[in-house]
Amino acid sequence: MDNLTLVIPAKYEKESLPSVLKELDKFNLNITIVLEESDKDTIKSISDFNCKILFQKNKGYGDALIQGIKSVKTDYFCIFNADGSFHPNELGLMLELAKNQNYDLVFGSRYEKNSTSEDDTVITYVGNKIFSFIGKFFFSLPITDILYTFVLGKTGEVNKLNLISKDFCFCVELPIKAAKKKLTLISVPANERKRIAGKKKVNAFRDGLKILISMFKLKFNLL
Repeated sequence: MDNLTLVIPAKYEKESLPSVLKELDKFNLNITIVLEESDKDTIKSISDFNCKILFQKNKGYGDALIQGIKSVKTDYFCIFNADGSFHPNELGLMLELAKNQNYDLVFGSRYEKNSTSEDDTVITYVGNKIFSFIGKFFFSLPITDILYTFVLGKTGEVNKLNLISKDFCFCVELPIKAAKKKLTLISVPANERKRIAGKKKVNAFRDGLKILISMFKLKFNLL
């Protein structure tokens, strides 16, 4: 997988990120960690690992991902969590679909057949179903888990999308702008594990409202 770069946004993940990087060692991957320069504890925790560290210029989940993807030199990238919830064994199928079946973006989904989640809640499940339905109804998105950012894609195509969301609205901006540009998208089963440590950074109600507003703006080309 030497033509694939994992982009890992990290914020106060000193307890989980070293374990994630240790698990990834055997996969022959390029890895870029995007974090704030002030997060000294996380930086220190990964000092022994062979990965690129990119200091975030601004703040926000989307900002970290946009900066990280823009820095990628390989043909393919994959957004990968720092908390241990994504399974690296699933990268092979996702990359095969992008390389050999020519999909521009491959989305992991906890709601495909034979998928599981050890970390989903009733609130996040219902919210995800609502936003995925909106994505399908208004934008014809063929994905079933729109807020789950286990996403592998073609670097060059994604960097043409003019992504600007600095926060969790990135989750919907990416597939919607990709669909508008006629990129090919597909969902594949993914199995979400419990995070190793720490807490989720997303606020279901606050961020959910922001995402809904973003989808409205995207519908009318205001974003």
